Amino acid sequence: MNQEKELTRAEEQVMHHLWSLEKCFVKDILAEMDEPKPAYNTVSTIIRILVTKGFAGYKAYGKTHEYFPLISKQDYSRFTAGNLVSNYFNGSAKELVSFFMAENKLNTGDLDEILKSIESRKNEKS
Repeated sequence: MNQEKELTRAEEQVMHHLWSLEKCFVKDILAEMDEPKPAYNTVSTIIRILVTKGFAGYKAYGKTHEYFPLISKQDYSRFTAGNLVSNYFNGSAKELVSFFMAENKLNTGDLDEILKSIESRKNEKS
């Protein structure tokens, strides 16, 4: 996945619905969206952009299309997290955690959970 394949906020919102629904039509995505809902044509345009970018695929039934994700939410999360760390924290996860600690976005309970997760992964690798 490359830099120009990053999603806009609107594309990401539609992808979240696509990931959750797995297979759907534009009307299904629209039904899942909060008020005020965008126009049908807006969602249709966004989904076609997602197809062009390679994030979604479709199966045609005449003039109707059923859409499905081609990239998993986990893969996109990994990509965006990697971009966040490299673009804003000099490629350092340590700087990312330090930032969240300084901004009071992590409490000691969160840090304990992170440490438990690290220990667990260390033990799995041993």
